[in-house]
Amino acid sequence: MQAISYIQKEISYSWLMPKGRPTNEKRPQLGERIAQAKIQAGLTQQQLADKLGTTQRVVTYWQREAVGLRADQLTQLTEVLGVSADYFLGRKNKSRASGPAGKARLMFERVSQLPRFHQQRILSTVEDMLIAQKAKSSA
Repeated sequence: MQAISYIQKEISYSWLMPKGRPTNEKRPQLGERIAQAKIQAGLTQQQLADKLGTTQRVVTYWQREAVGLRADQLTQLTEVLGVSADYFLGRKNKSRASGPAGKARLMFERVSQLPRFHQQRILSTVEDMLIAQKAKSSA
């Protein structure tokens, strides 16, 4: 008798997946807003959890399940992610200062803490790279 091999075409989860099991369910509105604000802030779930003084599992739970946050949790989220409580409640757009998003913003915040001389050298390098990129894309 010959063995029959069955290969699953669509693998939903594998222990080789670096980021865990993906969900098939749509996020609730609050969870989606938390996820988007987290991405805009350039944070991972673990980094957000560390800043909030909680665990990554709690952040995952907030993003995947319909939850009601306590006032102190909502306040912490607004402070860490730089958005208003109205954003999480779906009332207005984010009230975040304009500027680069995510990792670029975090890097420039770190640069702004350096001595003025070092800031000027870094900004000069960035400006040169932007000019070179603009010239390359124009050609």
